[in-house]
Amino acid sequence: MALKCGIVGLPNVGKSTLFNCLSNAKAQSANYPFCTIEPNVGTISVPDERLEKLEELVKPERVLPTTMEIVDIAGLVKGASKGEGLGNQFLANIRETDAIIHVVRCFEDDNIIHVDGSIDPVRDKEVIDIELQLKDWESIEKKINTMARAVKSGDKDLIKEYDLAVAIKATLEEGKSIRSMNFDEKEAVIVQAMQLITSKPVMYLCNVDESSVKDGNKYVDAIRESVKDEDAEVLVIGAAIEADIMDLETYDERQMFLDELGLEEVGVNRLIRSAYSLLNLDTYFTAGVKEVRAWTIHKGSTAPQAAGVIHTDFEKGFIRAEVMKYNDFIELGSENAVKDAGKFRVEGKEYIVEDGDIMHFRFNV
Repeated sequence: MALKCGIVGLPNVGKSTLFNCLSNAKAQSANYPFCTIEPNVGTISVPDERLEKLEELVKPERVLPTTMEIVDIAGLVKGASKGEGLGNQFLANIRETDAIIHVVRCFEDDNIIHVDGSIDPVRDKEVIDIELQLKDWESIEKKINTMARAVKSGDKDLIKEYDLAVAIKATLEEGKSIRSMNFDEKEAVIVQAMQLITSKPVMYLCNVDESSVKDGNKYVDAIRESVKDEDAEVLVIGAAIEADIMDLETYDERQMFLDELGLEEVGVNRLIRSAYSLLNLDTYFTAGVKEVRAWTIHKGSTAPQAAGVIHTDFEKGFIRAEVMKYNDFIELGSENAVKDAGKFRVEGKEYIVEDGDIMHFRFNV
């Protein structure tokens, strides 16, 4: 399941520094706009302490966490929807992602230039929002024009899609993103197929200096106020500090640095988990002496759908799923103990997998 989060924002807000921390890749980081020309893609592991506890009990030969992709998309500028600053290329890169991490600069540093000459994260956010909305407006306008003749046939599905496109256009013309609209289940499927940028879920990441990394600052407060009606998460991270932490060689050194800052863990771990949640994902586990592994599924997946993540044959030939709850397994210490306690379950095709389930699938091909 190759799910992607795209990192977007104005030039010089810390996107590539953040990306390097996330992926340990070496995306170039420099003090000028458009340093990132092609999107850098990194596959990152999703931190999950449950894997460590499973490893202690099962003692497998290897442990494999679940992963997701992070795409570092070059800095957008005002006019990107019209091609400014290689805008068309970058906007196409955003369209291919499943969710957006919008980085805003919430720190002052005279040594790092700002494309607009001053620090104002709310203004910066609005610049990006407007460019993405304009690009979506352009896309939906083309779709409406293309469908105008076809809907005269009276096809109910086409008429529904056309009416939905008209409603989306009206929302964009009000200066609102598509994700602010309420869609029923069928409408959501139609909108997803349209691949519109502002329909994607978003998280705002405030990049701060060291003094603000624990409690934020006035810029963070301004962002929180500006997005309070968006149902979007706001995270506070110091990308430069995260880079310094990553440069430390030992766990103890990193922990000492975190203690000095009053932090419990590195910010990128919080970011990765939040991005995972933003994509509406859950994790289930398989656990055996050969391998303990985390698997990614969409929330609400059935047992056969979860099996299909391992291999399509598992879904096609699904017979049943043997399920243990993570907490039961950890508390009781073994599969046999779970069985003896009457907490080992056999589930069929209708079972909805829950986050943390430990599963074994029976199938026949």
